[in-house]
Amino acid sequence: MYKNIRQWARIRNRILADGESIRHVAYSEGMSRPTVRKILKHLHPPGYNFQVRSNTLNVKTPKSRHFDLPQSRVLKDKLQWMEWLYTIEQQSKSRANSSIKHSELFEALYPSTNSPRTRALVVLAKLEGFSITQIARHLAIARNTARKYLSDFELGGGDMLFKVQSRQLKSDNPELKKCIFSLLHEPPKLHGINRTTWKMADLRKVLKNSGHSACDHVIRAIIKDAGYKWKSARVVLTSNDPEYREKYQHIQNILSNLKDDERFFSIDEFGPFAIKTKAGRVLVDSVTQPTVPQWQKSKGWLILTAALELSRNQVTHFYSKAKNTEEMKRMTDILIKKYADASKLYISWDAASWHMSKDLKAYIESHNEKASLDKLPLVELAPLPASSQFLNVIESVFSGMARSIIHNSDYDSTKSAMDAIDRHFKERNLHFIENPKRAGNKIWGMERTSSEFSSSNNCKDPSYR
Repeated sequence: MYKNIRQWARIRNRILADGESIRHVAYSEGMSRPTVRKILKHLHPPGYNFQVRSNTLNVKTPKSRHFDLPQSRVLKDKLQWMEWLYTIEQQSKSRANSSIKHSELFEALYPSTNSPRTRALVVLAKLEGFSITQIARHLAIARNTARKYLSDFELGGGDMLFKVQSRQLKSDNPELKKCIFSLLHEPPKLHGINRTTWKMADLRKVLKNSGHSACDHVIRAIIKDAGYKWKSARVVLTSNDPEYREKYQHIQNILSNLKDDERFFSIDEFGPFAIKTKAGRVLVDSVTQPTVPQWQKSKGWLILTAALELSRNQVTHFYSKAKNTEEMKRMTDILIKKYADASKLYISWDAASWHMSKDLKAYIESHNEKASLDKLPLVELAPLPASSQFLNVIESVFSGMARSIIHNSDYDSTKSAMDAIDRHFKERNLHFIENPKRAGNKIWGMERTSSEFSSSNNCKDPSYR
């Protein structure tokens, strides 16, 4: 004989209050049906020392059930509940009676995969006159849960009561994502950690100190969803520039105070890449397996040099034969002529040697000396920190272009590839001319990251570069 008082009460509650069958309860509890029937005959296990209070009430048991139960106030509530529950369930079985008040609540009493039975019982019991405490006790739920169901029903009726509310995952929190990637982009030593790369325990500790608590599982999910994973030191998520914060703050100050007649450019090169059959995602049946030959004869190669003007989201590009200082001078001349009506041009690029050569700096200084006489805009360099491709906004545009027209391609010549790239940027520029307010929200060609300067941004897509 079972003597666990809590198990005893749970079994009786499932049958007497919730209306479950003896067969189902016996199967789920792992006991025989005669044992369950014996539990129903006694409020407590035989031999359990239960003291009946002197102020108990004399309550007659229903004729349909003959239980030897102590007569107390709690028992009176249960008997009242049983009689009421039996009545409404008999009413719910009559499908033809559609004139019953709150008929949608009675309809919800029918068993289903995700039964809203408890919610319906809470509302019906409250309408019957039961208190919140009685309802919570009989249905084995918290009183605040019962209050929430009643509040939902008062606000929106059955639609609000039975609406399935999806729980937001912590890994979907945009503020937490932004904070995590801001930390990943900074060297750990800036936070007093004597390491060159981040580890999970250090990330969790620094996040907690900044007011964003997150476990290892949440941090891993955010990093994985963004397309990143921990690899060898060759793939760097963190800038090792000792002047990272100073350079980053300098660029932020420029952007926050950018005037209407000033332009800020993010510049970089894409390639060199070979013109041949490229792998990519393709829609096929379940039998076909797309393949790309490992050894192919190249039809040519290209280097794309491009500049993204952040305030208007316009791309200026040309094709180069090499990555050197002369190509950077060429890009500077093109931007000066194209934006001759501007007062100042800010040029931002990574720490490649040809971007920071003495010859290029001397060329820009020479231009600035005679810019006022020729009525041309001044040029100022705003270099990015070393190893910080994630801050180079043009990388986001390159990733979108590669996904749209490079991957899964098979151009027959370099001219065909150049025509496709030219058409891509022409359509993209036209889109942002017609929709200037949406430049930071909708990016042309399935670009996965918005074209905006932010320390938490991941402009260089690891899946497409």
